[in-house]
Amino acid sequence: MKNILRPALVLLLVLTFLTGIVYPLVVTGLAQTLFPFQAHGSPILRDGKAVGSTLIGQSFTDPGHFWGRPSATGPMANNAAASGGSNLGPMNPALIDAVKARVADLHAADPSNTATVPVDLVTASASGLDPHISLAAAHYQLGRVAMARKLSTRTVQGLIDEATQRPLLGLLGEPVVNVLQLNLALDAHSGHGQLN
Repeated sequence: MKNILRPALVLLLVLTFLTGIVYPLVVTGLAQTLFPFQAHGSPILRDGKAVGSTLIGQSFTDPGHFWGRPSATGPMANNAAASGGSNLGPMNPALIDAVKARVADLHAADPSNTATVPVDLVTASASGLDPHISLAAAHYQLGRVAMARKLSTRTVQGLIDEATQRPLLGLLGEPVVNVLQLNLALDAHSGHGQLN
């Protein structure tokens, strides 16, 4: 029995040391050295202070800001510790009611907009944290934001164009807009409704 236990315990200690200490330290060191921006959470800085991350959405309800996708995280919105979808199916009455309420909020914020509401403005992503919206969602909100900020639609369109992230290699994915980065660009341009 001693001949079996001793090698097993030695192997357990060696593997624990390698996989529990050495490997995490090496990976962390490489990440900090090669990808420091990503390793620190991809923060968005303003005046040297972190105001968010390029990876996690934020909630905006002010008419002068672009609104992002709804969050499915709880108990608070865009909670990275509770990442996950709502898991509500398309026929679930709770999802249907939530989408109707979100559509009503968008129409209340911009009653003159008769365009079809893009789906990503009324449904959460699988992670519940998506920081991006589609170009259709950005264009849907363009008029409301321009009016609230007293800017021309051409100026706001230019800011959308600058904030648009193109597909990887021109092939993988769709063009998207990071909502926080766009709102910060709007704030820097007009000085209206500064983010905290």
